[in-house]
Amino acid sequence: MLVLWHLGKEGTKRFGELKTLIPGITQRMLVNQLRELEDHLIVHREVYPVVPPKVEYSLTEHGRSLMPILETMYEWGKDYMENVLVEPADDL
Repeated sequence: MLVLWHLGKEGTKRFGELKTLIPGITQRMLVNQLRELEDHLIVHREVYPVVPPKVEYSLTEHGRSLMPILETMYEWGKDYMENVLVEPADDL
């Protein structure tokens, strides 16, 4: 979900940028996630014929259609943290 969020909110990113934006993710896990998202036509991988190799990732149109769902989930989580987790428990 974090890969989708960053590509949707911040636009096209290179692999290293995504790795920096997602603390704790291993290179292997990020590679696997990007490949899976590419296989499902959610992420587009653009390879440029330059040295050193340059690869950029972006959301496809299908991937961009997920952003309203992710934004709703973000808002729900934010509301939950602000209004449920910070309130003292009455039933203790």
